[in-house]
Amino acid sequence: MASDEHKQLAEYVKDTHIKLRNAAGNSGSYYAWKEHCSNTHNLLRYAMCMERLATKFWDERNANKESLTTCRIKWSADLCYNYFINKDYIKYRERDLQISKILKIKLDINECYVEPLRLLDVGSCYNPFRNFSFLNVLAIDLCPANEHVKSCDFIDVQIGDNTIVEENIVKKLKQNSYDIVTFCFFLEYLPVSEMRIVACRNAYNLLKPGGLLIIITPDSKHVGANSKLIKCWQYTLACLGFTRIKYEKMRHMHCMGFRKALDMQIAVRWATLHKKPNLEFSINIPQDFQSSIETNENNEKTAAEVSNEHFKELPFYNIN
Repeated sequence: MASDEHKQLAEYVKDTHIKLRNAAGNSGSYYAWKEHCSNTHNLLRYAMCMERLATKFWDERNANKESLTTCRIKWSADLCYNYFINKDYIKYRERDLQISKILKIKLDINECYVEPLRLLDVGSCYNPFRNFSFLNVLAIDLCPANEHVKSCDFIDVQIGDNTIVEENIVKKLKQNSYDIVTFCFFLEYLPVSEMRIVACRNAYNLLKPGGLLIIITPDSKHVGANSKLIKCWQYTLACLGFTRIKYEKMRHMHCMGFRKALDMQIAVRWATLHKKPNLEFSINIPQDFQSSIETNENNEKTAAEVSNEHFKELPFYNIN
C-alpha cells in the first residue's frame, strides 16, 4: 500500500497536469504554457516531487522486482544498445533503401554511429541515463532537480547550427546532431496535442537520419483500452517522418521506439498506405477527454482559440 507521502507526491504531480490542461482550455495553450514556465516556485516543487517519486518510491517500493523507473530506463537503454551497438539499425536502413527505390528517391546518407552515443533526454528531471557508459547524455528539463540537468523549454528552444548553453540554461540546440532523443513520461505533461506534435517535430529536427526517438508514456489499463490513441500516435509520427520499430505495452506504460527515416517520404508512405477513417493527426492522451472545462457557446472566438492560433503561427510549430 502506498504511504501518505507517496500519495501526496503523486497527487501533486497529477494536480499540476490537470491545472495546466484546464488553463490551456481557458486561456489557450500558448499563454498557459508561458505562464506555467514562469512560475519557478511551482516548477521546482514539481521537479522535487518527480525526483522523490522516481528515486524513492518507484524504486524502493519494488525492491524485489523491476520498478517503474528501472523498467523504463532499462527498456530505453536496451533498445539503444541493440539498435546502435549491436547494429540492428542496418536492417532498418536496408528497408529504407528498398522503399526509396519504390519511391524513386536517391539517398546519399551513410549512417555512422560512434560511442558514446549522443542522447538528448527531454523532461529528464534528474538524469537517470548518466550512468550508462555508452551514452553521452544532455539532460534537459524546465526546472532541473539536480546539477546533472540543464534548464530548457523544449517547446520553445531554438534549433540551429550549434548548441549554446549559458549559465546552465540551454539557449539553442544543434540540428541533426543527436543519435537519440528520449521522452520518458514527458509528452503527457504537455497540455494539448498540438504541443506534443511540436515536441516530436523538434525531436525530428534534432536527430541524425536513422536516429531514435524513444517515447514512454504511462497507462495502467490493459493493452487494448487505449489502442486507438496509440495507433494515432504511430500515424502522426509517420506523417512527421518517423517509422516505429518497437512497441511494447508493459503493466503501467507504453514503450515505443521510432526511427527517423532516411527520407521523410519513406515514413509518409507508410502513413498513406495505412490511413483509415479513425486515424487522426493527433497525439492525444486519455486525460484530454476527461476535462471538466466549461465550453463557450458564443460565436465569438474564445481567448483559448486566439491563443492556440498564435501558438500555431510560431516558427517551431510547422507540421506541414
